[in-house]
Amino acid sequence: MSLGHAERRICRALHLSRSSVRYAAQPRADEAPLTGAIIELASQYGRYGYRRIHAMLEAQGWELSRSRVERIWKLEGLKVPVKQPKRGRLWLADGSCIRMRPEYANHVWSWDFVMERTHDGRVLKILVLIDEFTRRCLALHVARQIRSNDVIDILAEAMVTYGVPAYLRSDNGPEMVAKNLRRWLASVGSKTLYIEPGSPWENGYCESFNGKFRDELLNGEIFYTLREAQVIIERWRHQYNTVRPHSSLKYRPPAPQATLPATIPAPLRLAA
Repeated sequence: MSLGHAERRICRALHLSRSSVRYAAQPRADEAPLTGAIIELASQYGRYGYRRIHAMLEAQGWELSRSRVERIWKLEGLKVPVKQPKRGRLWLADGSCIRMRPEYANHVWSWDFVMERTHDGRVLKILVLIDEFTRRCLALHVARQIRSNDVIDILAEAMVTYGVPAYLRSDNGPEMVAKNLRRWLASVGSKTLYIEPGSPWENGYCESFNGKFRDELLNGEIFYTLREAQVIIERWRHQYNTVRPHSSLKYRPPAPQATLPATIPAPLRLAA
């Protein structure tokens, strides 16, 4: 050997098996296409980590372990997105949390506003509406201005599509506490849940969504017109609901697209 010592003696001294020293990993037949698929997904969804990429690969039909994706992820020098800092919650003296937890779909909806600007510096106001239980984004309405009457129209359209929620959670902005909005909500049977001023963690589901929305889309886009922003943001909402794996849902999308298996006979497919 190059160091002047026999391999047998070195392995005996270190209590190693000679077969393990001489072992050369045999690349799998699907290693190259799998690596290409991982890199393609990482390029398309630049803020996803290897766990979410693994879930998306399984949805595409790959049968593989998460550790294998992690190995290729590190080998290719891909980086996991920086995690958002954890936020504490406001607790009562008896140990119970002030925030009501959702128990079923349409139990608690959350809504908030996210501000952005077009390239010319003009303001874009985005109304975010989510179902806290299903994690589904029900609306991302983009406009220059959104007043209380506009909020009623947006909520009414969502309720026609998804049903009437038992509660609506929000902060105390002027659009949220408007008298006409509260009267309308009472008339349709929805109650309001207002968080304490200066306590955004009480609206944690919406705040978490806002962070992902800004991190995965807004921070990487330049909008030149209002219409362009509306189209791109709505397309992202659809992708978030139907494609993006959600960690709290065992890495499944909130509302995955339903497809008929290819093995179903043609007459049955037409009947469905």
